[in-house]
Formats: sequence, structure tokens, C-alpha cells
Amino acid sequence: MIITCPHCGPRDLAEFSYFGDATATRPDPSSTDQDAWNAYVYDRENPAGEHREYWQHSGGCRGFVIVTRNTLTHEISDIRLASGTQARRKRK
Repeated sequence: MIITCPHCGPRDLAEFSYFGDATATRPDPSSTDQDAWNAYVYDRENPAGEHREYWQHSGGCRGFVIVTRNTLTHEISDIRLASGTQARRKRK
């Protein structure tokens, strides 16, 4: 599978690390609701079709991207920087 990093261009999957489901909503950090945290950390769907995922270009620029990928065909329909990544790069 080839993932096109917004900074580095098309790269082999081996340069990336999977960081999980990009559709899961993290509970408020100050929340003590154990059921909500348990669901966020452990409960996962196994979607068939398009799904948004976090990936890091760990073998390149180390940027985080959100990849929209069809889990049945591995076809990628969208790649964008994860929130905050551009701001961190501008500070350097």
C-alpha cells in the first residue's frame, strides 16, 4: 500500500505506523466516567468499507495524517494532516 504524505509525497506503507481509529471521540480529560474511558480505549468496530485512521510517517517527517481508506480494497480516498500538525511544524 502506498500512502501519500502531505510533506514527503508517496511512500511505502513500511514507513508509517498505525495509530488507530480517527472516528473515536476521546472523553473529556477531566472526566472520571470509567465506562466512557473503557469504551474509548477498548471498544472497537471492525468496519467494512471506508474508514478514517490515524497514521504517523514514522520513517520520514514524523507527521500525523488522517487516512480515509477502504478496509476491503485498501483504496485510499483522502489523506490530510491531523489537527495541530501544521501548527507544530510552523513553530520549528
